[in-house]
Amino acid sequence: MVGSQLVRQAVGLALGLSLFATVLPVSAQDNGSARVDHARLLDADGNAGQWMSNGRTYDEQRFSPLSQINAGNVSQLGLAWFADIATTRGMEATPLAIDGVLYNVQPWNIVTAYDAKTGRTLWSYDPQVPLKYGRMACCDIVSRGLAAWKGKIYVGTLDGRLIALDSKTGKPVWSELTVDNSKSYTITGAPRVFDGKVLIGNGGAELGVRGYVSAYDAETGKQLWRFHTVPGDPANGFENAAMEMAAKTWTGEWWKAGGGGTVWDSLSYDPKLNLIYIGTGNGSPWVRKWRSPGGGDNLFLASIVALKADTGEYVWHYQTTPGEEWDYTATQQMILADLKVDGRVRKVLMQAPKNGFFYVLDRETGELISAKAYVPITWATGVDMASGRPIENPAARYGTTPVMVSPGAGGGHNWNPMAFSPLTGLVYVPVSETYMAYAAAESFDPDKPSLGTSFGGYDAERKTIAEYADAHSRGWLSAWDPVAQREVWRIPSPQKGSGGVLVTAGNLVFEGTIGTTFAAYRADTGEKVWEMPVQQVPISAPITYMVDGEQYVAVNAGWGGGLAHVERSAYSQLFLSKPRLLVFKLGGKAKLPPLPAQSVEVPELSAPPALAGSPEVVGRGEQLYGANCALCHGNAARGGVKDLRHMTPATHAAFLDIVIGGQRAANGMASFADVLSKEEAEAIHHYLISRANEDWGH
Repeated sequence: MVGSQLVRQAVGLALGLSLFATVLPVSAQDNGSARVDHARLLDADGNAGQWMSNGRTYDEQRFSPLSQINAGNVSQLGLAWFADIATTRGMEATPLAIDGVLYNVQPWNIVTAYDAKTGRTLWSYDPQVPLKYGRMACCDIVSRGLAAWKGKIYVGTLDGRLIALDSKTGKPVWSELTVDNSKSYTITGAPRVFDGKVLIGNGGAELGVRGYVSAYDAETGKQLWRFHTVPGDPANGFENAAMEMAAKTWTGEWWKAGGGGTVWDSLSYDPKLNLIYIGTGNGSPWVRKWRSPGGGDNLFLASIVALKADTGEYVWHYQTTPGEEWDYTATQQMILADLKVDGRVRKVLMQAPKNGFFYVLDRETGELISAKAYVPITWATGVDMASGRPIENPAARYGTTPVMVSPGAGGGHNWNPMAFSPLTGLVYVPVSETYMAYAAAESFDPDKPSLGTSFGGYDAERKTIAEYADAHSRGWLSAWDPVAQREVWRIPSPQKGSGGVLVTAGNLVFEGTIGTTFAAYRADTGEKVWEMPVQQVPISAPITYMVDGEQYVAVNAGWGGGLAHVERSAYSQLFLSKPRLLVFKLGGKAKLPPLPAQSVEVPELSAPPALAGSPEVVGRGEQLYGANCALCHGNAARGGVKDLRHMTPATHAAFLDIVIGGQRAANGMASFADVLSKEEAEAIHHYLISRANEDWGH
């Protein structure tokens, strides 16, 4: 414990935070008691100055009735205050703002409370997550938010704990381990509290786990129920009838590979129907033939599932991608609304998952009302409304030869939240057009969890696909009419990677941009009415709140996470400050400090070392890289969280110390000593040197 804390401090991650909280006095107008309960959340619009849950309301619309800041005066918006965040990783969290206190969470699940008016730090808490879990998180050591209930703030940690903190002091009230730490489970999503029950899912489908969602008593931490999303070993019996039903859609010994279907992000709740809606993730492994050799739909992968809130009992499901094998998770945000469809008001659930279709479902029954592509796709030509199933392109079911499929694993819409305005009737979606080469590995061992894919070989085919992807990938903010299933307006972006969305009654849509700005658009027309350079990419979703009669807008700005992991080296010249929490108000006068000189210098690339490894060693390194490194560092070592073709001489010299010795564990690059031998790590190094020499000068 002490050793890991010292390592964090050495790289500026913990910044002096201790295992327990550092408590400072709360300002006079605040009591910091997070007075959130069922009645108050039901009347969220009557508490419009608060942001009490991740999506503001149980229905996750991310719409605020506040209108003091509006399309007519947003040009006067300025920075009220900011807080530097001690991390170099992605900031994906939606903050909470309750009764004058703003609660935020950063990588490694460090929670901080601020005076929401002044930015003064009230307390901070570091759960001291062991550094080894940085390697298990597929898409950065991020956290997407917090939950609040009756004086407690809840955080899920990367190592699988659910912790309740006293909202006044930041000290732990209770802590429950929600996963089996012998498996590669992680938590990056925000907990949700529904009528006294804290819900939390988990991630890990890239590394061979079985997904589930759990409900805990918000006061005591006692587990109330658990719903698994894929069936386990039939020899052990099924937990319920839903698992027995799901097992009929799997073949072979699927449970040995885990199955996947993790509930790693969005959850929604309808208090009138008393139903909870969960979105489930990808298969584990990705390649269906390795987990279910006889094919099948593999329920409940890539599905929306409705459960009874009191018991977790299955009610209905809709599978967006039967037999999923492209990482087409359905974990993206599920928005609940009442819409007039074909002349009558329907209680609907809306989702724009990674597979590229925008779905509108009846949330009482699970009936598919409509589905249309919101981004160019190649894996299917549409959705059959009679069966509700996608009309698949057979060529997308890949073998060992790489096949180009769109969307790629990053998806048409990923975790970065969308928003719905009941005033315009539009859903505002951050969209990415992506393409990817998919190929199955020659073999798969369920005792060594992996994606079951291949990221090497067929160099000519991969180069052609990569060049096409580079030329055609793009991003935009889409205003989508969910009734007519059409785009109303679009704001193009020079590259993919812009952030989540907030919409307000002031006829404004706020979004952070890949151009290192924070911007506001008219919600009805898309006209840009305000933009400010912020030296970072605000990829998280903004919130808005009110203190002492003034409206504020807050957003976390910090490039990283899955969007950065899957992107290519064109992003290497993003000139960025340290990550920050940014808070704005009308007439705000605060100023960001200038970017440090080194932040705006294009790094001088050194020629790679001469290749010393034999073709056999390089080939072995390519296989090992694909199995262990490509998820974070990109296919064929192009881009990713760090483009390894462009390692400095110092990094080359320290390669084994980093990969085996864990030299950079505090920054998320944990040791692979338990997975790779020294010789295998050296083979990966030779492969990377080979790739650097191939692409040197390009």
